[in-house]
Amino acid sequence: MSAPTTEPPAAARRPSAARRRWARLCVAVAVLAAGFGVVLSIGGPDVAKTISNFGLGAAALGAAIACLARAATLRGRLRTAWGLVGLGVLSWAGGQACAVRLDLLTGTVPLPSQADIGYLGMVVLASAGLFVFPAPTQTLANRARGALDGMMVAVSLMLIAWIFVVHPLIEAGGDGRLALAVSLAYPLGDVVMITIVVYLLALRRRGGDALGELALVGAGIVAFAVSDIEYAYLNLTGAYYPGDVTDIGWFAGFALILLAAARPVARGRRSLKEPSGGGQPLGVLLPYVAVLAALLTSVIWFARTGQTSAYVEYSHSAVILLMVGRQLLTLLENRGLTRHLEARVAERTAELYAREQRFHALVQHSSDVVTVVGPDAEVLYQSESVQRVFGYPAEILTGRRLTSLVDAESATRLADALRSVSGRPYATTVLELTIRHRDRRRRQAEMTITNLLDDPSVGGLVLNTRDISERKELQEQLVHEAYHDALTQLPNRVLFRERVAEACENRPEDGDVTVLFLDLDGFKEVNDSLGHLAGDKLLVQVADRLRESVREGDVVARFGGDEFAVLISSALGSDDAEVVAGRIVDGLHEPLRIDERELHVRGSVGLAAYAALGTARGSVAEAAEQLMRNADLAMYRAKHTGGSGFASYDPQMLAGLVERLELEADLRLALTRGELTVHYQPTIDMADSHVAGFEALVRWQHPVRGLIPPMDFIPLAEATGLIVPLGRWVLTEACRQAMRWSRQSGQPPVKMAVNVSVRQFDHSDLAAVVREVLTETGMPADRLCLEMTESVLMTDTEENLAQLVRLKALGVTLAIDDFGTGYSSLAYLRRFPVDTLKIDRSFVERLGERGDDAALAETIVQLGHSLGMSTVAEGIEEYGQLAALRAMGCTFAQGFYFSRPVPAAEAGRLLAEGAGAPAA
Repeated sequence: MSAPTTEPPAAARRPSAARRRWARLCVAVAVLAAGFGVVLSIGGPDVAKTISNFGLGAAALGAAIACLARAATLRGRLRTAWGLVGLGVLSWAGGQACAVRLDLLTGTVPLPSQADIGYLGMVVLASAGLFVFPAPTQTLANRARGALDGMMVAVSLMLIAWIFVVHPLIEAGGDGRLALAVSLAYPLGDVVMITIVVYLLALRRRGGDALGELALVGAGIVAFAVSDIEYAYLNLTGAYYPGDVTDIGWFAGFALILLAAARPVARGRRSLKEPSGGGQPLGVLLPYVAVLAALLTSVIWFARTGQTSAYVEYSHSAVILLMVGRQLLTLLENRGLTRHLEARVAERTAELYAREQRFHALVQHSSDVVTVVGPDAEVLYQSESVQRVFGYPAEILTGRRLTSLVDAESATRLADALRSVSGRPYATTVLELTIRHRDRRRRQAEMTITNLLDDPSVGGLVLNTRDISERKELQEQLVHEAYHDALTQLPNRVLFRERVAEACENRPEDGDVTVLFLDLDGFKEVNDSLGHLAGDKLLVQVADRLRESVREGDVVARFGGDEFAVLISSALGSDDAEVVAGRIVDGLHEPLRIDERELHVRGSVGLAAYAALGTARGSVAEAAEQLMRNADLAMYRAKHTGGSGFASYDPQMLAGLVERLELEADLRLALTRGELTVHYQPTIDMADSHVAGFEALVRWQHPVRGLIPPMDFIPLAEATGLIVPLGRWVLTEACRQAMRWSRQSGQPPVKMAVNVSVRQFDHSDLAAVVREVLTETGMPADRLCLEMTESVLMTDTEENLAQLVRLKALGVTLAIDDFGTGYSSLAYLRRFPVDTLKIDRSFVERLGERGDDAALAETIVQLGHSLGMSTVAEGIEEYGQLAALRAMGCTFAQGFYFSRPVPAAEAGRLLAEGAGAPAA
């Protein structure tokens, strides 16, 4: 579609200019016609005769040229029609030239003469041209009506011609039969042409460009007929002489035909084409005008002469019969039209009833409850679905105030919402409130209020209410899981950090805030010897011991693994924190009973107090982070001194950070020294247990420290920003390896998953980097999956959304890693272009032990299905976990049950041989 312009196109300007030229031509022709009439009226006989002879010839010649020129621009029947009309006018011009020649040579023009051949040639040719003019497609009834109209006009005009011309000519006798026949031929030919014009006009019935052209031609022929009848009458009485005012009618007729031929036609429009609508029904009136004129003429003739004749009586009878026939035809058409309209009304009524029934069924069986209330909350209409959703029969609620079904706080909010939209027609507002179910349960509902008070078919405020209790419960469950440890139900690191920040912010002047970090000694041995299940049971009992050891109001949290933390608020200078730490250590001295075994674990506790931060506290968030870091350092001091004790933070502990700085420096050099390598862990398709892809995991082989676990250097890379070049290197190596396997096997590249850090999303060129890697390695975009944590969805939402949209435009797959450990709302999941949810291993580890964990894992799988996402379960180590996840409908699986992360060579072997699981 072309853009709009302020200047109209040339095609649109041309018709306007053509119409202006035609208007100027009309003025010029009108001036010439007026001048012609003035000269004939006031000029002498010789002058009038000369002007008449040559003026009529010139007018006829001009009209003929205009008609032939118009025909040259058209095609089909229109071209033939205008050509015949032009030839007819040209024939008349030839007859006029012959008459002038006879007058100049002999001083008279006899009747009949050679000139009459040209004159009457116009009648024949012009009638044929008018008959050829195309008419719109008509039904049989319309064609019959048009024929009756034409016959009414023909009989009426013949009656007028009989009274004024034919009867006097027959009575006079004349110079012979040939002269009489020629004399009669003129008015009768005019009657034929006028009848054809009226017939064509009757077929159109409405105004338009085509009707305007035909009307001009018809007006010209009428002017001809008037002059012909007047000429015949004057010639009969011997009163006609060349240059008489009678000649003005012929001149006007040619002028009107010339204007009709010169009338501009818009591009793409056919002349005399039936218009789509508009205008007045001119064709309906013309036959009755002719009949009235004929009757009036016959009445006046009878009043003046007192004579009558059989022809007049027969004509009257014929007109009456034609009018009766036309009325019968109209009556039949009206009856048919009435039946058609009744059928249409019945059909429309049935359609409206079906729609009403369909709408009624949709409303009654909708999951939404539709209510119409007045501004005062009185229920005017209640859909029956309210009984299915909230337990109330619709008839009970009708006439009651809706505020009686909700609590006081919700009633106030509902009344405010109703008032806010009542004054704004068609305004809409949405609110959430608590509605009391008929069984006394409280249900969370989302209500959309629309003001349709001004709608006469409604006349109220429309409330669409849906029960969102299950959605709220799911969100609350996800929020709880996001801020709590799934195993012990203690607050996790995120919630603990928030509580520390709140405590620091609300600390009184004489108060202190202390953070305790606890790490279990010997927990790894329990896991390795008795398995993870025993380790989990141990952690649950440790959490119970911690709850028993702390004071009321203290916050206990688990960070993961065997790490716990405690938040203590106390008076400044008190030893409350040390007392609690001592109780924790002493409480862990008591053995823990796990599966008929008594296990002994010890704990190392580190303490960090807000008061010890001094002036280097920074903001509240910084102080909270510093407290947690200092407590962590103190915990390592307690562990290094033998464990089973506690230590308070000392600034000298910062020396331990030196090692971290050295590790950071080594990590910067690791990229250039080639110390980094990529291991690959297979992803298994649950459907057929084949290797569906790999996850690329970086490993660091330090020349001195040996193989450094990812948990030791990945957080360091995150903190220092080294994760950005490290991430690009891993992405490039993973894509190259996928293409290398593809070339070796001759198969398409395997699906390769690569982790993307939040820090990488801070760089706006992430999509460009991925595109460069794909181009450099030749990796197809749809074979690359980028995994990110839920924190990407929650930080810098708009910018990260733009990043994800750009990545998705490349064609890559996007996945959320460790789903369920963070808090990402359903709204974000719908908004972000994510393809895959990876269920965190913490949910998979306890499948079969806790019903809540299994239900949550199944909820995540169902959530993925409902959003059109695939799901991947991480950390599968037992067949029971695999079977449970397969029964839930999980799509893919990962874990040590299939394979640990292995080097590229061994991963290639797994890809070739398969690392699948036994079928269910």
